[in-house]
Amino acid sequence: MPAGRPTSYDPAYCEQVVEWGQSGKSATWMAAQLGVHRDTLYEWAKVHDEFSDAFMRARHLAQAWWEDQGQSGLFIPGFNGSVWAKNMGARFKDEWGDSNKVELTGANGGPLKTESTVTLSAEEAYKRMLNGV
Repeated sequence: MPAGRPTSYDPAYCEQVVEWGQSGKSATWMAAQLGVHRDTLYEWAKVHDEFSDAFMRARHLAQAWWEDQGQSGLFIPGFNGSVWAKNMGARFKDEWGDSNKVELTGANGGPLKTESTVTLSAEEAYKRMLNGV
């Protein structure tokens, strides 16, 4: 007998998430409407191919909705493009998120040269010398 709680998945959810995506709704909002945890949607997408396709479409449609809002807002006085862009970066990290990458290399692309310097007092140096350290 399988362990765990039975799934509450319903194939009708496919159509619902696509509709919600067309309105710009997030995965968290969709999960709340279905009465499940957001992670459950991702689990359903792993197990049910039809839900996986619908959920991916919904997420793309949601991004398109938000992009349309920003394009429309550009011509509205008082539209705060900075806030909109920050929102987009938070919602859609893959395409709108800021990315900083720092890579450290040594000369000619080689490894970094590291040096360590230890400064000992005369007393500590004498103690180490006596102990053979």
